[in-house]
Amino acid sequence: MKLTHKQAQQTGFTLIELMISVAIFIAISGAIFGLLGQSQKSFQTESQLLSSFQEARLGLDQIVRDANASGYPPLNHFDVLPPANNYTAGPLAWQPGYLTPAPCLIGTAGGGTCTTPGDFDVIFEGDVDGSGVKWIRYQLTGTTLFRGVANKTVGGDPDAATNAASGVLLPYVTNVVNNPGAAQIAQFQAAYPGMFPGGVAQPVFQYTCDTAGGTVLCQNAGASNAPANVRDIEIVLIVQTTQRDAQTAKLRLVQLNGRGHRINPNQ
Repeated sequence: MKLTHKQAQQTGFTLIELMISVAIFIAISGAIFGLLGQSQKSFQTESQLLSSFQEARLGLDQIVRDANASGYPPLNHFDVLPPANNYTAGPLAWQPGYLTPAPCLIGTAGGGTCTTPGDFDVIFEGDVDGSGVKWIRYQLTGTTLFRGVANKTVGGDPDAATNAASGVLLPYVTNVVNNPGAAQIAQFQAAYPGMFPGGVAQPVFQYTCDTAGGTVLCQNAGASNAPANVRDIEIVLIVQTTQRDAQTAKLRLVQLNGRGHRINPNQ
């Protein structure tokens, strides 16, 4: 008797099913890796923005502290006239006229007669840490805000003691773009329409002076426009990230605002 063998039916995927499965897997994997790539770019951009913000914030905090402590100790703090390096001539040192002494007029956008203080340059004068009166300068050169400290000396020139040739100025905040050219301002405004109002550079420092009627912008203070009468300093730092946004290729900016308020009385 001859036995017949039935072929067992094989189970599994057909070639078409395998191809469809592979295609779905590739599509899902591509989407996952695409999201990972976007996340990495976003993380890189936000990390740069955070780094720029932190650097600018620390710089702004220090400027405010120096401004708050400026003008101490004033001359009327002493019963007997001490050497000139033991008291302040005012909250800010100035040029020209500091050694005379004769005040200059504080202006903005190139106005006034002061070369310092100005829109991008200020020299605080005060004993900010209990170790004696010092000149503390902040000066924006290009896109770097420099800071320098020098001891006040009898007959000394605060401008010469803290200028670039003195060797005391060191980079403090980088990528500061308060004073760019017109073409760069146009690029910034395309991405940030609210920045750079009027299409002009934005001062790092703006000053208000004490007057009989209260504090006003020094350029509007008339006879009270003098470095010795500065009461408040508005500080604006506009900082750019080191690279463009990895996703949009646009410039990333962050703007920080602060105010220094002199606590010490006028001379």
